[in-house]
Amino acid sequence: MNLDKRRQVAKEAARLIYYGLAAEYYAAKREAAKSLGVKVLPTNKEIAEELDQISEMLEGQERGELLKSMRSEALKIMKILEEFNPVLVGSVWRGTAHRGSDIDIRVYSDDERAVLEAINKSGYSVIRQERTVKTIGSTKKTYLHIFLKTPQGYETEIVIRPLEDINLKEKCEIFGDDLKGLKLKALEEIMKDDPLKKFVPH
Repeated sequence: MNLDKRRQVAKEAARLIYYGLAAEYYAAKREAAKSLGVKVLPTNKEIAEELDQISEMLEGQERGELLKSMRSEALKIMKILEEFNPVLVGSVWRGTAHRGSDIDIRVYSDDERAVLEAINKSGYSVIRQERTVKTIGSTKKTYLHIFLKTPQGYETEIVIRPLEDINLKEKCEIFGDDLKGLKLKALEEIMKDDPLKKFVPH
């Protein structure tokens, strides 16, 4: 019975995320459980799997074209930021992007101004900037997030991390595996060989 309830909550949470009614998994699962009148909560991975199914059902073949387009745009941005060791993360890395997804790129530099100058020289317009605090292990770190809009209309979030973080090992908050992402050369190879390749644990 609990499994059925978990599945129902996961489906509803995925629907909320897909239609932009919830931005985060944490909020989506709690809102879904509340609306269904249950207390059981699914894992983020269970929600992600339901979200993938909803996206596939509603978008069909267009979804593959969207992923290729977003990965292609990510590659262009990463080439511009090549000196800052860019890494593609998020749903565009995973291969689970859908309508409404954004492009997530991490760069590593101790000079935030240099990253911003490279972006501005490239012709991309910065929509906004914000700082966030993230706890990694027992350490709190502050990162600058830069948001762009590509010519195709994809929102892109670039997070500047210090050079000391470049070899930092992290677990994915959604799938629970190692958060590896794709570096520039790896993304170039994927675009040549298998642009729809997924990177999700089974």
